[in-house]
Amino acid sequence: MVMMLLLLLFLLLTTSASTTPISSPSHHNLSYPHFQHLNVKAIIAETKLKTKPTQLPKTPHETQNAKTDSENEGSGKWKLKLLHRDKIPTFNTSNDHRSRFNARMKRDSKRVAAVVRRLAGVSGLEAEAFGSDVVSGMEQGSGEYFVRIGVGSPPRNQYVVIDSGSDIIWVQCQPCTQCYHQSDPVFNPADSSSYAGVSCGSTVCSRVEDADCHEGRCRYEVSYGDGSYTKGTLALETLTFGRTVIRNVAIGCGHRNQGMFVGAAGLLGLGGGSMSFVGQLGGQTGGAFSYCLVSRGTESSGSLEFGREAMPVGAAWVPLIHNPRALSFYYVGLSGLGVGGLRVPISEDVFKLNELGEGGVVMDTGTAVTRLPTSAYDAFRDAFIAQTTNLPRATGVSIFDTCYNLYGFVSVRVPTVSFYFSGGPILTLPARNFLIPVDDAGTFCFAFAPSPSGLSIIGNIQQEGIQISVDGANGFVGFGPNVC
Repeated sequence: MVMMLLLLLFLLLTTSASTTPISSPSHHNLSYPHFQHLNVKAIIAETKLKTKPTQLPKTPHETQNAKTDSENEGSGKWKLKLLHRDKIPTFNTSNDHRSRFNARMKRDSKRVAAVVRRLAGVSGLEAEAFGSDVVSGMEQGSGEYFVRIGVGSPPRNQYVVIDSGSDIIWVQCQPCTQCYHQSDPVFNPADSSSYAGVSCGSTVCSRVEDADCHEGRCRYEVSYGDGSYTKGTLALETLTFGRTVIRNVAIGCGHRNQGMFVGAAGLLGLGGGSMSFVGQLGGQTGGAFSYCLVSRGTESSGSLEFGREAMPVGAAWVPLIHNPRALSFYYVGLSGLGVGGLRVPISEDVFKLNELGEGGVVMDTGTAVTRLPTSAYDAFRDAFIAQTTNLPRATGVSIFDTCYNLYGFVSVRVPTVSFYFSGGPILTLPARNFLIPVDDAGTFCFAFAPSPSGLSIIGNIQQEGIQISVDGANGFVGFGPNVC
């Protein structure tokens, strides 16, 4: 599988902006196949969930080094296993792929709607504050990718959602005035020797936009677009990642939490603001992290790494674009889309972030399906349909309007699909990242959808299997060269 992905993943640097095929004479040395083969039989087999229980990491032990004491990963980075929710038995309510797909699309629609509302309805947003309205990957249980971390001293293992669009770290805490069900015991601060409430007069509390004070302690409240919320005490606590211990991390200790959060204890915000986990670590990681979202149905695990040493050599680097209205999100410049080696005739202006902070293209781990402005999506979809006339069509399913009946096929030939990034890099996706099964009977759909606004979102389905590296300090995001 890894070799197949390596063959399918092409990260090319070129400055071409023409509509000619990429294999034209001027680019013959950078050519790649215009078509791929989708292994239909193998992908359908992967929709059957394995019943083998997930092996949980051993409880980590604190070491004398308070900064980065990580075994086998060197002093400058540390690495965690990244699990899709389907890999965690206690998070699944159905073994039927169609039911899981429908639930995922429902979560995804809510996520996108909340992101759009947030970006459309905030003027002068300071996304770094705990008290501001944030969009969480856990809204309506929409967390897709989880890591297991230790909270407190001694560390208590907890599953938390990773969310590249949030600047918050929080977990449910005892005593629970109101808590939802989670798979691990709820964290009890009384059992942690490192827990320290934040005073109302502290610098950390002053950064909380809607902070309240109760008995001299700083209180936070985070509300979500669907009416879910977490309320509690702001605290400094020790977090443990494998064998790496990080002390004095500002977290929300939630005593009143409401929402369909489906098993996880809380959230690890990886956004661009200063109160995210990456922002708080600052110089310890150089503002850098890398992740690889494991492909659905595969036996392997993904990874989440922190530190400058996690930045790969040979990646295709794309500049991050700063949006002062939404500091949490990672914006990139997208200039166009390609199908079968041909650039689709779409104006680059469709993807631009304007001076009002509207539009643009966001990389998001919490959104599953890539969304594109309607005009761009229509042209992109039509180009794909035009090159797949050999495949039997099926009726649309859920948010997808372009589907195929591949029942009985072992493998099919499909055109390549590419993102053209500003400045030259081209990312060509593996076939399984744009034609996905929606049931276990052979129905596959083109995994893109129109955006309800001018915002474009590159979702986690399109990111799967590709190493994504964020160098926030220098303002770049990298693609590849590794796969998972």
